[in-house]
Amino acid sequence: MKLRAIFLSALLLSLSFILAGCTSNPTPAAPPAGQTAPNTPSSGQPVASTGADPLPSWNDGPAKQAILNFVKTTTDKASPQYVQPQDRIATFDQDGTTWVEQPMYSQVLFMYDRVADLAPQHPEWSNKPLFKGLIAGDIHALDNATDKDIQSVLNATDISMPVDEFASLVKRWMETAKHPRFNRPYPQMVYQPMLEVMKYLCDNGYRTYIVTGGGQEFVRTYSQPVYGIPQDQVIGSALETQYTYNKDGSPVLMRKKDLLLNDNGVGKAEDIYLFIGQHPKAAFGNSTGDQQMLEYTQAGGGASLEMLVLHDDKTREYAYGPAQSLPDTHVGKFTQALYDEAKAKGWTVISMKNDWKQVFTWEK
Repeated sequence: MKLRAIFLSALLLSLSFILAGCTSNPTPAAPPAGQTAPNTPSSGQPVASTGADPLPSWNDGPAKQAILNFVKTTTDKASPQYVQPQDRIATFDQDGTTWVEQPMYSQVLFMYDRVADLAPQHPEWSNKPLFKGLIAGDIHALDNATDKDIQSVLNATDISMPVDEFASLVKRWMETAKHPRFNRPYPQMVYQPMLEVMKYLCDNGYRTYIVTGGGQEFVRTYSQPVYGIPQDQVIGSALETQYTYNKDGSPVLMRKKDLLLNDNGVGKAEDIYLFIGQHPKAAFGNSTGDQQMLEYTQAGGGASLEMLVLHDDKTREYAYGPAQSLPDTHVGKFTQALYDEAKAKGWTVISMKNDWKQVFTWEK
Protein backbone atom coordinates (compact mmCIF):
# COMPACT_ATOMS: atom_id res chain seq x y z
CA MET A 1 0.00 0.00 0.00
CA LYS A 2 1.31 3.45 -0.87
CA LEU A 3 2.20 5.85 1.94
CA ARG A 4 -0.54 8.26 0.80
CA ALA A 5 -3.18 5.56 1.16
CA ILE A 6 -1.92 4.68 4.59
CA PHE A 7 -2.13 8.33 5.69
CA LEU A 8 -5.71 8.56 4.53
CA SER A 9 -6.69 5.32 6.16
CA ALA A 10 -4.71 4.11 9.14
CA LEU A 11 -3.03 7.35 10.17
CA LEU A 12 -5.85 9.67 9.36
CA LEU A 13 -8.25 7.22 10.79
CA SER A 14 -6.42 7.14 14.03
CA LEU A 15 -7.07 10.85 14.09
CA SER A 16 -10.47 10.61 12.50
CA PHE A 17 -12.36 13.50 10.83
CA ILE A 18 -16.02 14.26 9.95
CA LEU A 19 -18.57 15.71 7.63
CA ALA A 20 -20.71 18.70 7.55
CA GLY A 21 -24.44 19.32 7.67
CA CYS A 22 -26.94 21.99 8.70
CA THR A 23 -28.19 22.57 12.21
CA SER A 24 -30.60 25.11 13.56
CA ASN A 25 -28.33 26.23 16.41
CA PRO A 26 -24.70 25.74 15.42
CA THR A 27 -21.84 27.04 17.51
CA PRO A 28 -19.57 29.13 15.28
CA ALA A 29 -15.86 28.46 15.10
CA ALA A 30 -13.47 30.89 16.73
CA PRO A 31 -13.01 33.61 15.77
CA PRO A 32 -16.72 34.26 14.99
CA ALA A 33 -16.30 37.87 13.84
CA GLY A 34 -18.21 38.44 10.64
CA GLN A 35 -19.19 34.82 10.35
CA THR A 36 -22.69 33.39 10.44
CA ALA A 37 -23.37 29.73 10.89
CA PRO A 38 -25.42 27.37 8.75
CA ASN A 39 -29.16 27.24 9.28
CA THR A 40 -31.74 25.23 7.43
CA PRO A 41 -35.23 26.68 7.01
CA SER A 42 -37.82 24.17 8.16
CA SER A 43 -39.88 24.59 5.00
CA GLY A 44 -37.03 23.58 2.73
CA GLN A 45 -37.80 26.60 0.56
CA PRO A 46 -35.29 29.29 -0.39
CA VAL A 47 -34.88 32.15 2.03
CA ALA A 48 -36.32 35.46 0.90
CA SER A 49 -33.57 37.66 -0.53
CA THR A 50 -32.55 40.64 1.57
CA GLY A 51 -30.38 42.07 -1.17
CA ALA A 52 -27.22 41.18 0.75
CA ASP A 53 -24.49 39.25 -1.06
CA PRO A 54 -24.60 35.66 0.28
CA LEU A 55 -20.98 35.14 -0.84
CA PRO A 56 -19.14 38.33 0.16
CA SER A 57 -15.70 36.68 0.29
CA TRP A 58 -15.95 35.69 -3.37
CA ASN A 59 -14.89 37.84 -6.29
CA ASP A 60 -17.45 38.21 -9.06
CA GLY A 61 -16.72 35.68 -11.76
CA PRO A 62 -17.65 32.26 -13.19
CA ALA A 63 -17.07 30.34 -9.94
CA LYS A 64 -19.28 32.57 -7.80
CA GLN A 65 -21.90 32.76 -10.52
CA ALA A 66 -21.99 28.98 -10.85
CA ILE A 67 -22.95 28.68 -7.17
CA LEU A 68 -25.60 31.41 -7.39
CA ASN A 69 -27.09 29.95 -10.57
CA PHE A 70 -27.14 26.42 -9.14
CA VAL A 71 -29.03 27.45 -6.01
CA LYS A 72 -31.49 29.56 -7.98
CA THR A 73 -32.33 26.90 -10.57
CA THR A 74 -32.63 24.06 -8.06
CA THR A 75 -34.80 25.88 -5.51
CA ASP A 76 -37.18 27.75 -7.85
CA LYS A 77 -40.34 25.68 -8.31
CA ALA A 78 -40.84 27.25 -11.70
CA SER A 79 -37.49 25.92 -12.89
CA PRO A 80 -37.36 22.68 -14.90
CA GLN A 81 -34.28 21.82 -12.81
CA TYR A 82 -36.07 22.23 -9.49
CA VAL A 83 -34.85 19.79 -6.83
CA GLN A 84 -37.19 18.52 -4.14
CA PRO A 85 -36.07 19.48 -0.60
CA GLN A 86 -35.44 15.86 0.38
CA ASP A 87 -32.97 15.50 -2.49
CA ARG A 88 -30.91 18.61 -1.72
CA ILE A 89 -27.60 17.17 -0.60
CA ALA A 90 -24.17 18.77 -0.84
CA THR A 91 -20.90 17.07 0.07
CA PHE A 92 -17.62 18.74 1.00
CA ASP A 93 -14.20 17.21 1.28
CA GLN A 94 -12.38 18.68 4.27
CA ASP A 95 -8.57 18.80 3.96
CA GLY A 96 -7.68 21.39 1.33
CA THR A 97 -11.33 22.10 0.54
CA THR A 98 -12.76 23.59 3.72
CA TRP A 99 -9.52 24.11 5.68
CA VAL A 100 -5.75 24.05 5.31
CA GLU A 101 -4.02 20.73 4.62
CA GLN A 102 -0.45 21.96 4.14
CA PRO A 103 2.27 21.41 5.16
CA MET A 104 0.75 18.18 6.48
CA TYR A 105 -2.71 16.88 7.33
CA SER A 106 -3.77 18.02 10.77
CA GLN A 107 -4.47 14.46 11.82
CA VAL A 108 -0.90 13.46 11.09
CA LEU A 109 0.33 16.42 13.15
CA PHE A 110 -1.92 15.19 15.95
CA MET A 111 -0.13 11.86 15.74
CA TYR A 112 3.25 13.59 15.93
CA ASP A 113 2.19 15.34 19.13
CA ARG A 114 0.82 12.09 20.50
CA VAL A 115 4.22 10.45 20.04
CA ALA A 116 5.88 13.40 21.77
CA ASP A 117 3.43 13.18 24.68
CA LEU A 118 4.16 9.49 25.19
CA ALA A 119 7.93 9.79 24.66
CA PRO A 120 8.83 10.23 28.39
CA GLN A 121 7.36 6.77 28.99
CA HIS A 122 9.48 5.29 26.18
CA PRO A 123 13.16 6.32 26.43
CA GLU A 124 13.97 3.61 23.87
CA TRP A 125 12.30 5.73 21.16
CA SER A 126 15.23 8.15 21.21
CA ASN A 127 17.31 5.41 19.56
CA LYS A 128 14.88 4.97 16.66
CA PRO A 129 15.34 7.51 13.83
CA LEU A 130 11.66 7.57 12.86
CA PHE A 131 10.43 8.16 16.40
CA LYS A 132 13.22 10.63 17.04
CA GLY A 133 12.04 12.68 14.05
CA LEU A 134 8.41 12.55 15.15
CA ILE A 135 9.29 13.65 18.66
CA ALA A 136 11.22 16.57 17.19
CA GLY A 137 8.18 17.55 15.11
CA ASP A 138 9.83 16.86 11.75
CA ILE A 139 6.93 16.90 9.25
CA HIS A 140 9.06 14.91 6.78
CA ALA A 141 9.87 12.13 9.23
CA LEU A 142 7.43 9.76 7.55
CA ASP A 143 8.40 10.54 3.95
CA ASN A 144 10.47 7.37 3.56
CA ALA A 145 8.71 5.24 6.14
CA THR A 146 7.69 1.69 5.27
CA ASP A 147 4.32 0.15 6.06
CA LYS A 148 6.00 -1.64 8.97
CA ASP A 149 7.39 1.68 10.27
CA ILE A 150 3.99 3.32 10.17
CA GLN A 151 2.32 0.36 11.85
CA SER A 152 4.89 0.58 14.64
CA VAL A 153 3.94 4.23 15.19
CA LEU A 154 0.25 3.38 15.22
CA ASN A 155 0.84 0.60 17.74
CA ALA A 156 2.96 2.90 19.89
CA THR A 157 0.36 5.68 20.02
CA ASP A 158 -2.30 3.47 21.58
CA ILE A 159 -5.00 3.68 18.92
CA SER A 160 -6.77 0.78 20.64
CA MET A 161 -8.63 2.65 23.36
CA PRO A 162 -12.21 3.54 24.32
CA VAL A 163 -13.79 5.81 21.72
CA ASP A 164 -14.64 8.42 24.37
CA GLU A 165 -11.03 8.54 25.51
CA PHE A 166 -9.86 9.12 21.95
CA ALA A 167 -12.42 11.91 21.48
CA SER A 168 -11.13 13.60 24.64
CA LEU A 169 -7.55 13.46 23.34
CA VAL A 170 -8.57 15.08 20.06
CA LYS A 171 -10.60 17.81 21.77
CA ARG A 172 -7.67 18.73 24.01
CA TRP A 173 -5.35 18.82 21.03
CA MET A 174 -7.72 21.06 19.07
CA GLU A 175 -7.80 23.50 21.98
CA THR A 176 -4.04 24.02 21.95
CA ALA A 177 -2.55 23.00 18.59
CA LYS A 178 -1.57 25.79 16.21
CA HIS A 179 -0.77 25.78 12.53
CA PRO A 180 3.03 25.73 12.05
CA ARG A 181 3.07 28.62 9.54
CA PHE A 182 0.18 30.85 10.55
CA ASN A 183 0.42 30.24 14.31
CA ARG A 184 -3.37 30.10 14.54
CA PRO A 185 -5.47 27.45 16.30
CA TYR A 186 -6.75 24.85 13.84
CA PRO A 187 -10.41 25.85 14.31
CA GLN A 188 -9.41 29.18 12.73
CA MET A 189 -7.82 27.57 9.67
CA VAL A 190 -11.14 27.15 7.84
CA TYR A 191 -11.74 28.92 4.54
CA GLN A 192 -14.22 31.76 4.92
CA PRO A 193 -15.53 31.45 1.31
CA MET A 194 -16.43 27.79 1.88
CA LEU A 195 -18.21 28.60 5.15
CA GLU A 196 -20.30 31.07 3.15
CA VAL A 197 -21.14 28.43 0.54
CA MET A 198 -22.18 25.99 3.27
CA LYS A 199 -24.45 28.59 4.85
CA TYR A 200 -25.92 29.65 1.52
CA LEU A 201 -26.75 26.07 0.63
CA CYS A 202 -28.20 25.40 4.07
CA ASP A 203 -30.30 28.56 3.92
CA ASN A 204 -31.80 27.17 0.74
CA GLY A 205 -32.71 23.78 2.10
CA TYR A 206 -29.55 21.79 1.36
CA ARG A 207 -28.12 19.30 3.82
CA THR A 208 -24.34 19.69 3.84
CA TYR A 209 -21.98 16.86 4.66
CA ILE A 210 -18.26 16.59 5.10
CA VAL A 211 -16.98 13.54 3.24
CA THR A 212 -13.33 13.19 4.11
CA GLY A 213 -10.51 10.76 3.56
CA GLY A 214 -9.51 11.64 7.10
CA GLY A 215 -10.68 9.93 10.24
CA GLN A 216 -14.38 10.05 10.99
CA GLU A 217 -13.92 10.05 14.76
CA PHE A 218 -11.34 12.82 14.59
CA VAL A 219 -13.51 15.24 12.59
CA ARG A 220 -16.67 14.54 14.56
CA THR A 221 -15.08 15.96 17.70
CA TYR A 222 -15.04 19.48 16.20
CA SER A 223 -17.50 19.53 13.30
CA GLN A 224 -20.16 21.29 15.34
CA PRO A 225 -18.09 24.21 16.67
CA VAL A 226 -16.01 24.63 13.51
CA TYR A 227 -18.62 24.11 10.79
CA GLY A 228 -21.93 24.09 12.64
CA ILE A 229 -22.35 20.53 11.38
CA PRO A 230 -23.62 17.66 13.53
CA GLN A 231 -21.65 14.47 13.99
CA ASP A 232 -24.12 12.37 12.05
CA GLN A 233 -23.39 14.38 8.90
CA VAL A 234 -19.72 13.47 8.83
CA ILE A 235 -18.49 10.63 6.65
CA GLY A 236 -14.88 9.59 6.82
CA SER A 237 -12.38 6.78 7.07
CA ALA A 238 -12.98 4.62 10.11
CA LEU A 239 -11.45 1.87 12.20
CA GLU A 240 -13.41 -1.08 13.44
CA THR A 241 -14.83 -0.92 16.96
CA GLN A 242 -15.61 -3.63 19.48
CA TYR A 243 -18.39 -3.62 22.05
CA THR A 244 -17.08 -4.92 25.34
CA TYR A 245 -17.16 -4.22 29.11
CA ASN A 246 -14.72 -2.45 31.41
CA LYS A 247 -13.57 -3.69 34.79
CA ASP A 248 -16.70 -2.56 36.61
CA GLY A 249 -18.98 -4.22 34.06
CA SER A 250 -20.02 -1.05 32.22
CA PRO A 251 -20.34 -1.30 28.43
CA VAL A 252 -17.67 0.40 26.36
CA LEU A 253 -16.80 0.73 22.66
CA MET A 254 -13.13 0.09 21.95
CA ARG A 255 -11.25 1.29 18.90
CA LYS A 256 -9.47 -1.52 17.07
CA LYS A 257 -6.50 -1.35 14.70
CA ASP A 258 -8.30 -2.79 11.68
CA LEU A 259 -9.48 -0.47 8.92
CA LEU A 260 -13.24 -0.55 8.38
CA LEU A 261 -13.76 2.26 5.82
CA ASN A 262 -11.23 3.93 3.53
CA ASP A 263 -13.15 7.04 2.56
CA ASN A 264 -10.87 8.20 -0.20
CA GLY A 265 -11.13 7.93 -3.99
CA VAL A 266 -13.77 5.38 -4.93
CA GLY A 267 -14.45 4.93 -1.21
CA LYS A 268 -16.08 8.35 -1.09
CA ALA A 269 -18.74 7.40 -3.64
CA GLU A 270 -19.27 4.05 -1.96
CA ASP A 271 -19.62 5.56 1.51
CA ILE A 272 -21.94 8.32 0.31
CA TYR A 273 -24.24 5.60 -0.93
CA LEU A 274 -23.75 3.60 2.27
CA PHE A 275 -24.57 6.48 4.62
CA ILE A 276 -26.83 8.76 2.54
CA GLY A 277 -28.30 6.38 -0.03
CA GLN A 278 -28.46 8.76 -2.98
CA HIS A 279 -26.41 10.98 -5.27
CA PRO A 280 -25.49 14.43 -3.96
CA LYS A 281 -26.56 17.39 -6.07
CA ALA A 282 -23.39 19.35 -5.27
CA ALA A 283 -19.87 18.23 -4.42
CA PHE A 284 -16.73 20.18 -3.49
CA GLY A 285 -13.17 18.85 -3.44
CA ASN A 286 -9.57 19.73 -4.23
CA SER A 287 -7.61 16.62 -5.13
CA THR A 288 -7.54 13.28 -6.92
CA GLY A 289 -9.04 11.75 -3.78
CA ASP A 290 -12.26 13.64 -4.56
CA GLN A 291 -12.52 12.70 -8.23
CA GLN A 292 -14.99 9.85 -7.82
CA MET A 293 -17.19 11.86 -5.46
CA LEU A 294 -17.62 14.52 -8.14
CA GLU A 295 -18.17 11.91 -10.85
CA TYR A 296 -20.82 10.18 -8.73
CA THR A 297 -22.55 13.50 -8.12
CA GLN A 298 -22.75 14.32 -11.82
CA ALA A 299 -23.89 10.78 -12.63
CA GLY A 300 -27.09 11.38 -10.66
CA GLY A 301 -28.48 13.36 -13.57
CA GLY A 302 -30.36 16.65 -13.57
CA ALA A 303 -28.88 19.87 -12.23
CA SER A 304 -25.64 19.38 -10.32
CA LEU A 305 -22.66 21.40 -9.20
CA GLU A 306 -19.11 20.05 -9.09
CA MET A 307 -16.29 22.30 -7.85
CA LEU A 308 -12.56 21.83 -7.20
CA VAL A 309 -10.36 24.22 -5.22
CA LEU A 310 -7.03 24.93 -6.93
CA HIS A 311 -4.38 26.11 -4.48
CA ASP A 312 -2.57 28.79 -6.47
CA ASP A 313 -2.03 31.48 -3.84
CA LYS A 314 1.31 31.05 -2.06
CA THR A 315 1.02 34.47 -0.42
CA ARG A 316 -2.26 34.03 1.43
CA GLU A 317 -2.12 30.23 1.71
CA TYR A 318 -0.14 27.75 -0.44
CA ALA A 319 0.46 27.00 -4.12
CA TYR A 320 0.56 23.36 -5.24
CA GLY A 321 -0.83 21.09 -7.94
CA PRO A 322 0.91 19.91 -10.05
CA ALA A 323 -1.93 21.02 -12.34
CA GLN A 324 -1.29 24.19 -14.32
CA SER A 325 2.47 23.87 -13.71
CA LEU A 326 2.09 24.47 -9.97
CA PRO A 327 4.59 22.78 -7.60
CA ASP A 328 4.00 19.08 -7.03
CA THR A 329 2.98 17.75 -3.62
CA HIS A 330 2.31 14.55 -1.70
CA VAL A 331 -0.41 16.28 0.30
CA GLY A 332 -3.60 17.09 -1.63
CA LYS A 333 -2.39 16.32 -5.16
CA PHE A 334 -4.39 18.07 -7.93
CA THR A 335 -3.07 16.53 -11.14
CA GLN A 336 -3.28 17.96 -14.64
CA ALA A 337 -5.38 14.93 -15.59
CA LEU A 338 -7.96 15.89 -12.95
CA TYR A 339 -7.90 19.49 -14.16
CA ASP A 340 -8.48 18.34 -17.74
CA GLU A 341 -11.34 16.08 -16.64
CA ALA A 342 -12.94 19.00 -14.81
CA LYS A 343 -12.80 21.18 -17.90
CA ALA A 344 -14.11 18.40 -20.16
CA LYS A 345 -17.05 17.61 -17.90
CA GLY A 346 -18.06 21.17 -17.09
CA TRP A 347 -16.88 21.16 -13.48
CA THR A 348 -15.81 24.48 -11.99
CA VAL A 349 -12.22 24.96 -10.87
CA ILE A 350 -11.98 27.56 -8.09
CA SER A 351 -8.82 29.65 -8.22
CA MET A 352 -7.97 30.56 -4.64
CA LYS A 353 -5.91 33.47 -5.93
CA ASN A 354 -8.50 34.91 -8.33
CA ASP A 355 -11.88 33.80 -6.99
CA TRP A 356 -11.50 34.49 -3.27
CA LYS A 357 -11.35 38.03 -1.89
CA GLN A 358 -10.60 36.65 1.53
CA VAL A 359 -9.25 33.24 2.52
CA PHE A 360 -9.55 33.27 6.32
CA THR A 361 -11.95 35.04 8.66
CA TRP A 362 -9.05 36.68 10.51
CA GLU A 363 -7.34 37.83 7.33
CA LYS A 364 -6.86 41.61 7.10
